[in-house]
Amino acid sequence: MSKILLIETATEVCSAAIAVDGEVVALEESSEGGNHAALLTLQIDTCSKKSGIALKDLDAVAISRGPGAYTSLRVGASVAKGICYALDKPLIAVDTLQALAWAAKKWFDQEHGGVPDPVFIPALDARRQEIWTGKYSATLTELAPAQALILENNLFSEFVLSGAKPENLSCAVICGNGSEKIRNGQNVELPVFYPKIYCSSVHLGPISEKIFQLADFQDIAYFEPFYMKAPNITSQKKNLLKGPNAI
Repeated sequence: MSKILLIETATEVCSAAIAVDGEVVALEESSEGGNHAALLTLQIDTCSKKSGIALKDLDAVAISRGPGAYTSLRVGASVAKGICYALDKPLIAVDTLQALAWAAKKWFDQEHGGVPDPVFIPALDARRQEIWTGKYSATLTELAPAQALILENNLFSEFVLSGAKPENLSCAVICGNGSEKIRNGQNVELPVFYPKIYCSSVHLGPISEKIFQLADFQDIAYFEPFYMKAPNITSQKKNLLKGPNAI
């Protein structure tokens, strides 16, 4: 029986869970954003108490590796690595977009199970008119690797249809916190579903269990999240105030 701590901090959602054999038995989650450093360790402690599973009794720690927001990914990685170091536990990294695609497939199979050949498009908000996205088949085979995509002209529709004939795709299932950007400004030459699926540690459970069984663990010392792009750091504005009141 495998017991895995799941940590998701790639977006504004801060989420921790404990899964037993891939099934979540305790979950703590907040979507308030910008407070991951204060929330995450408290969430983990609460999950441990809810589940009755002490951190020392975990078999592994799984983290959503990105792409995502630079600072929040660093918070998740720091906490996960700290637990792994302190308790001598292996570290599992789950691709954030793949986890979203898995959740979208689960939803689609339940709601539209008879429809063949969907394509799953997880999309994360990357500020302005940009998203981080990838593309997965009905069997969750990666059809296009994670990439940054600017939503202008007809680039998104071209991305969805690239490498396939439209008649071979029945629909697109688009999820994640970047999906509203697409819904409000992009045309896709396919029927499109927009399930309300966002990043959550719940989605890491089944994938992390498979990785655990394969013993495909990360090197804790050298692991870094998949940031996709550099942090958005702005320079301090030049102080234009003159005279005795200048700071």
